[in-house]
Amino acid sequence: MNPRTSNMSDDTVQRWQTRGSGGVVTASEVAPECERLWTIHDVSAFLAVPVGTLYQWRHKGEGPPFIRLGKHLRSDPASVRAWVSGQAA
Repeated sequence: MNPRTSNMSDDTVQRWQTRGSGGVVTASEVAPECERLWTIHDVSAFLAVPVGTLYQWRHKGEGPPFIRLGKHLRSDPASVRAWVSGQAA
């Protein structure tokens, strides 16, 4: 068995072997079909507020919801949009 394919599903290995472009599998070919989580920088750009403000809001228990994955903060785009909708006065 090829060590590069040992942890892939049979379907992924089949796609990898039949690509014809040197066997390179891109993340979009293997990743599940779902919207990716946003980084704090993505949320900052979407809301047009500084990253520091997001960290302050998080510390105060305010602002959009974040998930801690190890040392990384991530946010579900739908949750951020829902939070924004709830802020409308």
